[in-house]
Amino acid sequence: MNAPRQGSAGTPSRYRVLIVGAGFSGIGMAIRLRQRGEEDFVIYEKEAGFGGTWWVNQYPGCACDIPSHLYSFSFAPNPGWTRRFSAQPEIRDYLIDCAERHGLGAHTRFNTSVKSLRWLEEQSLWEITDERGETVHARVVVTGTGALSMPRAPDIPGIERFRGRIFHSQRWAHDYALAGKRVGVIGTGASAIQFIPAIQPQVAKLVVFQRTAPWIIPKLDRVFSVAERKLLHAAPWLQKLLRGAIYTAVEARVLGFVFQPRLMALHRFLALTLMRCQVSDRALRRRLTPDYAIGCKRILISNDYYPAIAQPNVELVTSDILEITEDALVTRDQVRHPLDALILGTGFSANSLFPRGMIFGRQGRDLLDAWPQGPEAYKGTTVAGYPNLFLLMGPNTGLGHNSIVYMIESQIAYVLGALDAMAGQGLASVEVRPQAQQRFNDQLHGRMRGTVWSRGQCQSWYLHPQSGRNVALWPGLTWVFRRQTRRFDTEAYCLKPKLAEQHQSHEQPIQACRQEEVV
Repeated sequence: MNAPRQGSAGTPSRYRVLIVGAGFSGIGMAIRLRQRGEEDFVIYEKEAGFGGTWWVNQYPGCACDIPSHLYSFSFAPNPGWTRRFSAQPEIRDYLIDCAERHGLGAHTRFNTSVKSLRWLEEQSLWEITDERGETVHARVVVTGTGALSMPRAPDIPGIERFRGRIFHSQRWAHDYALAGKRVGVIGTGASAIQFIPAIQPQVAKLVVFQRTAPWIIPKLDRVFSVAERKLLHAAPWLQKLLRGAIYTAVEARVLGFVFQPRLMALHRFLALTLMRCQVSDRALRRRLTPDYAIGCKRILISNDYYPAIAQPNVELVTSDILEITEDALVTRDQVRHPLDALILGTGFSANSLFPRGMIFGRQGRDLLDAWPQGPEAYKGTTVAGYPNLFLLMGPNTGLGHNSIVYMIESQIAYVLGALDAMAGQGLASVEVRPQAQQRFNDQLHGRMRGTVWSRGQCQSWYLHPQSGRNVALWPGLTWVFRRQTRRFDTEAYCLKPKLAEQHQSHEQPIQACRQEEVV
């Protein structure tokens, strides 16, 4: 394949594909491109290394809640996983190894954050500007930034006045010693239930501010022996069989989430049993018991969160936070909680995917203005009005039951199909038809109505705050999504030929858009 075209003096360099982000999505996309002989691509990564969320999140206790042998690329199996649920350093190292073995370093610009993407209509190219003001062009842009990449700070009066140390869990302050300190934690989500047990033995006092209690089930974790790892290394077919068994087991959980919420009763029994076994104080158990259907929010796994919360140096506060002063948090019951440090376990801005002012499509329209009811895309990947833009881990591709890597690989195959179609038919751009996008999302949200996420009587980050629509999760079986993305369906797209290719030699007629179809 052609190498990237270097621009002449004053002319930006041009690539066939530009990838934003070097986590699972970006690395997987780049590896697949190289395996096909494609070298005309570049990766923009805002951090200093490969890994994405597993590079950035370095808080104590950080680990995955999907079994390691499934939370990895199918084309890059790792027989050396040391435990069933791998910790952050091991996942990060796995991704670094994948990237280095496939020579992605030469294609990657680290410490380079994308400031804006702007569609150039006449040239059918994306103009990409980084934070330093440098500009390049790309025929195709693939985003791999994920839904959980922009930390969210709580909107609490007085937060700027706090004189102690304050930081988000994603940006853990490793230079700050927590030992002997009075530490507050806002939030009891997936990150918090991992780092709270890790820091509880160190601190003098830990005050946990809980808005909504999470459902927590046992974490069936264990270490893989050296003999087991050697066996999987010697017998790749056995590791493939293990991966398939894990996939089948976790995929079955979708039955309760989507089709028969009553089946979630087993998970509820496991959660309540775990709580009864680990928390003897009945009053504390009442405050730890969720008031919504299990599965409505993300189900968490932990064996040490409840024991940590029950320790004498830990206080669970369920009253709303009223304000933050120079050295304390004040709750609505007028209790003042003095603190030396405050850790924000408040999650991410998952409903936007991208900040305003980053992506501009046809007629300079900001992508967020195309999403008044929240993010939506065709097959979670393409958006009308934004040609040649592909969103990995896009709207409604998240999962509540299985490995997101499976969905990412499905989307990668779809993008590769699009690239093949563009090369084979001499296309300058492909853009999903608004009608196709509308039909797809009408059907998707129709299926969403009967799920536990919609009927479980909770407010979760899955739901868009204005429309109430679930914009995060895939409401069905993952293999159905893979079947839908197995082939790039050009009939759902407006196809614009390159100027030099506008003749009748195509095997299939070009599906050009009528003016009313252009967003």
